[in-house]
Amino acid sequence: MPAFDPRLTPARADLAAKFLEGKVTAARYVEGYAAEIVEPQAPLWSEPRPDAPLLTEALKGERVTVYERNAEGFAWGQLAADGYVGWLPEHALAAPGAPATHKVIALRTLAFPGPSIKLPPVEALPFGARIAVARIEDRMAVLPSGWYVPLAHLKPLGEHETDFVAVAERFLGAPYLWGGKTVLGLDCSGLVQVALTACGIACPRDSDMQEQALGKAVAADAYSDLRRGDLMFWKGHVAIIRDRSSLIHANAFHMAVAIEPIADAIKRIAAAGSDVTSVRRIAS
Repeated sequence: MPAFDPRLTPARADLAAKFLEGKVTAARYVEGYAAEIVEPQAPLWSEPRPDAPLLTEALKGERVTVYERNAEGFAWGQLAADGYVGWLPEHALAAPGAPATHKVIALRTLAFPGPSIKLPPVEALPFGARIAVARIEDRMAVLPSGWYVPLAHLKPLGEHETDFVAVAERFLGAPYLWGGKTVLGLDCSGLVQVALTACGIACPRDSDMQEQALGKAVAADAYSDLRRGDLMFWKGHVAIIRDRSSLIHANAFHMAVAIEPIADAIKRIAAAGSDVTSVRRIAS
């Protein structure tokens, strides 16, 4: 049988998705069912326990195919957006609601229980969260739940950002978090994925996947001709070129999203044992 990437394959020795029957070996196969992320953000863990390694995060409004729920309050499934497989807290899931119409374009916005911003907020939504807007009242979007969100912080799903580097720059100073995807914490590939997704560009989750899937390779001797929006890869790391002399990346050295001279980053990371593996150019 062919090898499958376990990060993207809903299969374990005891359980696998029905569509994988005949392709992978498992004790049983199940169809799975659709669910929706209803928390502002939800961790996707490698194991069904809250202290397990964080693989990635799912944002409000994302769809998930759930293949198993256990008695301890965890659900095992696959994210629809990027295909990542892992364990989610059951309380973050619900049956799919009204289709999303808008996405959050502020780094974080607040939902209020009524039309006044003087009311205590009931939820804080991250950049990229998807919500259904039932109607608009003055400068507020009203959700099916009756909550109110500032309309200035939203954009219709079909409208995209045009400069993913500028999107990444909004996260400058956000703390580094392995597996994170919000301004509360994100990692190098999470920053790339969030920024590209905001521009309507499909993007895998991890840096090795991104290196394989995104753009076209730039010749290794062309570092002097780097362009804004090029992606520079190392083993296990990715950075976004801002201009011919600087890049932006979420990294564990600064423990934050930071802007750094390209030459300094290459030298520093090489000293830690990793050379640049490629530069990829996103088609404009």
